[in-house]
Amino acid sequence: MVFSLHSSDTLTIQGVNQAVIGQYFTALNAGDFAATAQLFAQQGELYPPFEEAIAGPSAIQHYLEQEAQGLRCEPQQGETLTRDNDMTLVQVKGRVHTPVFSVNVAWQFLLNPNSEILQVQVKLLASLEELLSLRR
Repeated sequence: MVFSLHSSDTLTIQGVNQAVIGQYFTALNAGDFAATAQLFAQQGELYPPFEEAIAGPSAIQHYLEQEAQGLRCEPQQGETLTRDNDMTLVQVKGRVHTPVFSVNVAWQFLLNPNSEILQVQVKLLASLEELLSLRR
C-alpha cells in the first residue's frame, strides 16, 4: 500500500515521516482550505504551477478557495532530505484529479524546525501534448 489513513485521519505517504505533509494532503482533499493554510508559517508561500507565489496563510486560504474546489490529490511516494540549517526538504510525487482532468504532479515542501510549511512548490509532470490537451 502506498498511502493509507490511520485512526487520526491523517494521510501517510511512503518515504515521508513528517506528519504535517500528511495533514496538508488530508485537509486539502477534504476541502478544508482554512486548515490547509494554517499549516503554513506566517511567511509561508505556495507556488502553484504557472503562477506567482501566494504568500501567507490568509492569501493561501483565499487562493485555495478559488482554485482548488473539487481537487483530489493522490500522493504516491516521497523522499525526505534534511538541510544543514535544520530545514527539511520533502519531495512527493503523485497524481492530482480535478473535475476536468487528471495529471501527474510533484510537490516540494520546505519545512522549518517547527514543522511549519515555509514553501510548497507544485510542478506538473506532463508532456507538452498532455498540457496542451488541458486547455479549455
